[in-house]
Amino acid sequence: MKLVIGDRNYSSWSLRPWLAMKQIGLPFEELNIRLNSAGAKAEILKHSPSGKVPCLIDGETLVWDSMAICEYLAEKSPTLWPAHRKTRAEARSISAEMHSGFRALRRSMPMDIHASKPYENRSAEVQTDIDRIIEIWEGCRSRHTEAGPFLFGGFTIADAMFAPVVWRFVTYAVELPPASRAWVDAMCALPAMQDWRAGALAEKK
Repeated sequence: MKLVIGDRNYSSWSLRPWLAMKQIGLPFEELNIRLNSAGAKAEILKHSPSGKVPCLIDGETLVWDSMAICEYLAEKSPTLWPAHRKTRAEARSISAEMHSGFRALRRSMPMDIHASKPYENRSAEVQTDIDRIIEIWEGCRSRHTEAGPFLFGGFTIADAMFAPVVWRFVTYAVELPPASRAWVDAMCALPAMQDWRAGALAEKK
């Protein structure tokens, strides 16, 4: 298997399936394309029909879009979704909400792991996005605390989908309530997240 990704420092979409693959221990080759380099679009199109990253190559099968890749991975490793139907439905719902929403936060607080720049003068739209994300995290953790440290106890696609927000909130020094802070800390402590961060820092050298 091969996963085509963009810059680790900026490509939030690439982080999601990459992290999911690392967490389930699925071996894969990583092809990193610097998105601002000359010829990047043409290079991506060699692998991804959408011209965007990430793209998963599994033999003759191509899967593009981070959510589609994660769903494909869940077919190989069902533990990437919660076992209980109701909980699984909630995990899918918040993953889809993250995938399609929070545009103000994406625009004003892009993923930039290398940086440290507290962002205090937020627009009402950005604050609304932050409040909703915290509401999601607090709700998940309040219901699944005893099952493990992640949003639904064990690591799932929902954690992978919100992983870029972890780095955003770290970069921009967003204050969090205790349960959300504990989840962010658990995510940051993952060896895979540390690996991704190290790669992002190396890109800036």
